[in-house]
Amino acid sequence: MYEDLVKELLYENPFEKAEDIANFKMEGSCKISFPNSCMRMENALDASLGQKSNYVFWCDKKFPSDIVVEWDFKPLSEPGLAMLFFAADGKDGKDLFDESFKKRTGEYQMYHHGDMNAFHVSYFRRKQDDERSFHTCNLRKSYGFYLVSQGADPIPDADEAKDFYHISLYKKENKIRFAINNLELFQFEDDGKTYGSLLKDGYIGFRQMAPLVAEYRNLKVYSV
Repeated sequence: MYEDLVKELLYENPFEKAEDIANFKMEGSCKISFPNSCMRMENALDASLGQKSNYVFWCDKKFPSDIVVEWDFKPLSEPGLAMLFFAADGKDGKDLFDESFKKRTGEYQMYHHGDMNAFHVSYFRRKQDDERSFHTCNLRKSYGFYLVSQGADPIPDADEAKDFYHISLYKKENKIRFAINNLELFQFEDDGKTYGSLLKDGYIGFRQMAPLVAEYRNLKVYSV
């Protein structure tokens, strides 16, 4: 979607085999497999446990502020939710994985009112009755739980998703843009005041809410 804006490829991961994620960091409990030469994630704990059954899977690389992130996503079964954290880092100038922080274990509260700041975009939301009947992509900013932008979710329900969907996230300075299959769904400009100071460099991480089962492939991060 944003090919004309990128400068250089910073990171690439095909998510084809276990060795590709050897240095990723898991928070919570998740079963990961590669049955179709792509990464399949599903909850290891029963969904009846609520937030305790959810998880976040972090790329171990810290990226600069101005990037484009692209990946392919395919839902296999629902309900559940898929989300990407980006520009994520520890509060007070500390690294996201600073050992002084309380251990994060997948419960959402730890990620929007914990020891970190981040943007997070939820792009496949099928977890509650209202979200299953009216599908949206939501951009939130934390610390806090600020809903800063929203757009329609064009991905069909899992039983109708016949192939992967290509997702593109653009972040440069105070601007964020988000697209699925080259259809831009929202833009956001952060004034650096209303929802806290501007977020710059940081980590990216994939979050799923149980009992969603989904597959991922072709992660790429570019500088812009």
